[in-house]
Amino acid sequence: MDPIEKLAQMFKEFPGIGERQAKRFVYFLMAKNANYSEALSKTILELKREVARCTECFRFFLFTNQTQNNICSICTNPNTDSSMLMIVEKDSDLESVLKSKVYAGKYFVLGGLVPIVEKTTLSFVRIPELKEKIKKEKNLKEIILAFSMSPIGDHTDFYLRNEIKDMCDKNNINISSLGRGLSTGTELEYSDNETLKNALKNRK
Repeated sequence: MDPIEKLAQMFKEFPGIGERQAKRFVYFLMAKNANYSEALSKTILELKREVARCTECFRFFLFTNQTQNNICSICTNPNTDSSMLMIVEKDSDLESVLKSKVYAGKYFVLGGLVPIVEKTTLSFVRIPELKEKIKKEKNLKEIILAFSMSPIGDHTDFYLRNEIKDMCDKNNINISSLGRGLSTGTELEYSDNETLKNALKNRK
């Protein structure tokens, strides 16, 4: 396989990128000077070297000398509301909620959505890790399921409720979902602050 096609295939693995866009990225890089390509390669290597995944919430975060046991600043912050846990699909969803400043609780990145027809669910999402997280959070009072308003998002909501219902009932933990602030088909990561605020306020 020639280098152009090989790189295009790699770009096609990016979320939402098709063959035409992938080729456009390749030709863009070819048109740039060597310094740009070298800087891009260096930045990617730095990203893999300096960014870690939190062992508590599974979000990616910048690893520093002050980082303790690969746990991020949200999970270690004493001001984080430990009575609430928001479950999101991916890091970009978490970042959107974080920037909105309408939620001050803890997070858990599920790692994806539960496929409607796929039987090997555990290979797509962190169900065992989520259950372990719920067990460890002694002050937990509410779990907020925050997924995209789509058929697969609704299915994930339904699936998780069934998976964690017994342990939540046993520990008096309420399970809620984002409300009507989000319209059907909306991706959480693209929602504005006011929309997220209304979705959280109207959760049920």
